[in-house]
Amino acid sequence: MFKRTLLLASLLATTTTALAAGDLDELRDTGDKKEWRLYKSDKRHNIQVYVKNEEGQAVRSFRVEAVLEAPVETLARIQFDIDSFPRWYFAVTEAKFLKKISDREYIFYMVHDAPVGTPDRDVILKVTIDPITKKQPYVLLKFDALPDYLPARPPYVRMLAENYTVKWTPIDKNTTRLESEGFIHPGGNAPSWAVNFVQGKGPYANMMGLRRMLFLPQYNDPQAPLMFPIRKD
Repeated sequence: MFKRTLLLASLLATTTTALAAGDLDELRDTGDKKEWRLYKSDKRHNIQVYVKNEEGQAVRSFRVEAVLEAPVETLARIQFDIDSFPRWYFAVTEAKFLKKISDREYIFYMVHDAPVGTPDRDVILKVTIDPITKKQPYVLLKFDALPDYLPARPPYVRMLAENYTVKWTPIDKNTTRLESEGFIHPGGNAPSWAVNFVQGKGPYANMMGLRRMLFLPQYNDPQAPLMFPIRKD
């Protein structure tokens, strides 16, 4: 019981807001619901986060939807400025670009801060980009973990999955609808209730962080290069 209490206290220390009553309900939730259910709705910022219990899995999947006041090109410049991830990506303390496979495939590395008393996690991700076409009115990014791409870096614990998709759909020339869905597997030993708590908080924190980055001039310069084609004729 003491260890569980200590872990909970440590976890709370890594979040930017205190637990509300609804958060405590989420920590206690071990239900069998297999449908998406609303975890957080921020109408002011047009952000909704959903979670879902998966069959045979202790860790839940997540989905986030947001409307952002920026063109797709701005989002692309932020997303592929890998070195800037610690400024906005939830609990990331280190990020670096590793390899360009093609104009639509890249590999990068991140370190995630973990609660006090548990090892930090690292992850290698491959991202594949499908641009906008006549038949596909959105950019689709697919992120897949490559846990064996690099040797282990103790004391970090290698994540087995941080697999998700991101869809950018232009609403008009200055507004984009973002939809993301996926799941994580932290690797090593981590209580599922703690992982689920972070997995519910992380997508919302990422959207708020991304919103802050939208206003930086380096990402709004139309002359700034893009790492991949947004549209394919």
